[in-house]
Amino acid sequence: MGGDGVCPECDGRLRTSGTETICEDCGLVFAEDAIDHGPEWRSFDDDETDPRRTGAPLTRSRHDRGLSTEIGYGSGTRFEYSSRLTGRKRRQIARLRREHNCARISSKAERNQIYGFTEIRRVNTALSLPESAREQACTLFKSAQSEGLFQGRSLEGFAAAAIYATCRTRSNPRTIDEITAVARADADELRVAYDALNRELGLPTGPIDPTQYLPRYASKLGLETDVERRAREHLTDLRQAGHISGRNPSGIAAACLYTAADEREEWPTITQADAADVANVAPVTIRSTVTTIRDH
Repeated sequence: MGGDGVCPECDGRLRTSGTETICEDCGLVFAEDAIDHGPEWRSFDDDETDPRRTGAPLTRSRHDRGLSTEIGYGSGTRFEYSSRLTGRKRRQIARLRREHNCARISSKAERNQIYGFTEIRRVNTALSLPESAREQACTLFKSAQSEGLFQGRSLEGFAAAAIYATCRTRSNPRTIDEITAVARADADELRVAYDALNRELGLPTGPIDPTQYLPRYASKLGLETDVERRAREHLTDLRQAGHISGRNPSGIAAACLYTAADEREEWPTITQADAADVANVAPVTIRSTVTTIRDH
């Protein structure tokens, strides 16, 4: 129970109990039947053992925001549902379901959105990215479609580019090779689409900070936290000396991790080839950066 203002009849104190607000002095019921604005969990089949929501939440990863309905197969399995219908009725329901699915897509633009959003969800899952990144990538994909950027370019490239751009704007970078390894687009398609997105939509993307690669690369190489901390110090020294500009940020991060691990003389140590393989760069890139670090 808690206080809830003053009674309009006798200026007594109002108290809320359950769904009613009552005056303590005169007993006036000031308000009742409070509205619960939370989700509906009631089920008309079995309220106690089968609670279910009235629908999925709105999402930008679907062309209709998840508002469209579906003709399902009943509360049980498809076999149980079909066994309760005659052959004629079963064929009629199947035809209605097929026509309803076709009616949900009213234009080619929506069909392209469905294809692109499906590809984004697949790549997002393969890269273990958060759901919020998927929502942002789908929004970016739709914005590109609204600006007419798809003409002459592949949908797969824009789906991959939307994920790549989202990762960069969220300071959670993934390399182009990492994305194309699981996407249906190649590196050239991704670059063409990303250039169009960056040019036409003005994405807030700047140079990639090599330190953003350190935790992931250190985990892949099996290095300890102390090695990662020392690699950050090497990166800070390189940045202050002006040796980062013009270099591959992924290769710089891997080279700093290699140098930090080599300084500790741990066993087993990582090789330059291991570092290059994690960063997906040539070993000569690691070697030149390591030389710069040691000379500095």
